[in-house]
Amino acid sequence: MSLTLRATTNGSTLNVRVHPGARRNAITGTHDGALKISLTTPPTDGRANAALIAFLAEHLSIPRAAITLTTGATSRSKTLHLEGLTPDALTAALEPHSA
Repeated sequence: MSLTLRATTNGSTLNVRVHPGARRNAITGTHDGALKISLTTPPTDGRANAALIAFLAEHLSIPRAAITLTTGATSRSKTLHLEGLTPDALTAALEPHSA
């Protein structure tokens, strides 16, 4: 299954499915059009959301400020807006994980 990405006027949106409290931080595949990400951080006080943004920023080599959580602050299913990345550029950056 492939990722569901949407172009916006200044970037793109990415759906993610987060597994907090995992053994290691990693992209583990896709689930129903969303990128599956495991994080070691527990889901308390928004710490997993901050860890998700930091992990993706490092993985995609973009500043944390370019990533905004748009939906799913208290859910495992989230939508992120990535400023400055087109869906094609995002797909290329996630290539091994989006197939």
